[in-house]
Amino acid sequence: MDLLFKGGTIYPITSKPFKGDILVREGKILQIAEKIDVKDAEVIEVTGKYVFPGFVDAHSHIGIFEEGVGGIYYQDGNEMTNPLTPEVRVIDAFYPEDPAIDRALAGGVTTVMVVPGSANPVGGQGAILKFKSKIVDEMIVKEPAGLKMATGENPKRVYGSMKKSPATRLGVGASIRQYFQKVKNYMAKKEKAKEKGEPFTEVDHQLEIGEKVLRREIPARIHAHRADDILTAIRISEEFGFDLVIEHATEAYKIADYIKAKGIPLVLGPIFGFRTKLELKDMTFEAIKIINEKGILAAMMCDHPVIHLEHTSIQLGTALRYGAREEDLLKMVTINPAKILGIDDKVGSLEVGKDADIVLWSGHPFDFRSVVERVFIEGKEVFKV
Repeated sequence: MDLLFKGGTIYPITSKPFKGDILVREGKILQIAEKIDVKDAEVIEVTGKYVFPGFVDAHSHIGIFEEGVGGIYYQDGNEMTNPLTPEVRVIDAFYPEDPAIDRALAGGVTTVMVVPGSANPVGGQGAILKFKSKIVDEMIVKEPAGLKMATGENPKRVYGSMKKSPATRLGVGASIRQYFQKVKNYMAKKEKAKEKGEPFTEVDHQLEIGEKVLRREIPARIHAHRADDILTAIRISEEFGFDLVIEHATEAYKIADYIKAKGIPLVLGPIFGFRTKLELKDMTFEAIKIINEKGILAAMMCDHPVIHLEHTSIQLGTALRYGAREEDLLKMVTINPAKILGIDDKVGSLEVGKDADIVLWSGHPFDFRSVVERVFIEGKEVFKV
């Protein structure tokens, strides 16, 4: 049966908010207007409520650093046995029963890009998931959706403590280059076999995913906080010709014009919290304002569990006091991450033809007193207070 959301304050994101109705059919938005009258629809009265698209977090570790398990060495988010682990896939470790998922829904988050942690220069394959099932295979929007990589202090600390390479930024850059050179050689070997009409039987899962990156089928998602690490990531991407998203980008505001000229998207954050390492010492909320004013495509992450996904709106609302615009902030957890993930034809705004991922708030999300009352993913209710 069709669903008719009636009389709410609707925030489409890609257009101005208004009071009106949304008609949903077979999991998609069929119509959105100031007034919709139809027969045989289930009416959901939302007068006085704020109606938003489900929030999208483009960088999360939910389900692989799950709650109640214990410290990092008991978690499944980092394969800290080899600096190069491109073959590992988050869907093989993702735990759909993670209690944090229901609380993420309670924060209005419906879609996430789950990536491995940042212990390894090449860490593994991420997946875009929706919180619509307890079966991970039924949650997948796209997989693989990116190859997680890391620069800076994390891989230095992990492998330096083992007295192994890479123990410096020199070694991290070299490790990534060596990996992609192997991928190029692998691709050349494949092409030679094809030219000879011979079957290629030396399939290597470590290199297969790198081939997808070099063919620009998926991007590299490179963890880089400091400006010099961001520049290293860009430099390597240009050397090997692959698409790039910078994760965290703590000091991106220092080189914003350069990043804008290169057209590199950013997934910023988290901005809350204690500056736990050298590369976070210049972390600032002002970065959000600067990056948006430069016109850089940027999303906001919680880096769950660093900040729990349920607190997405609180992190964003806090940024208002540092000069960021409400419109920009809302886009950073809706249409912008959807664009970065390549799924903006499905999610990220309330528009005709898109998935009916609809969240009903008691008030504006940036009012800390507001709560999520109901959540629908593809027209099916998945959360209710």
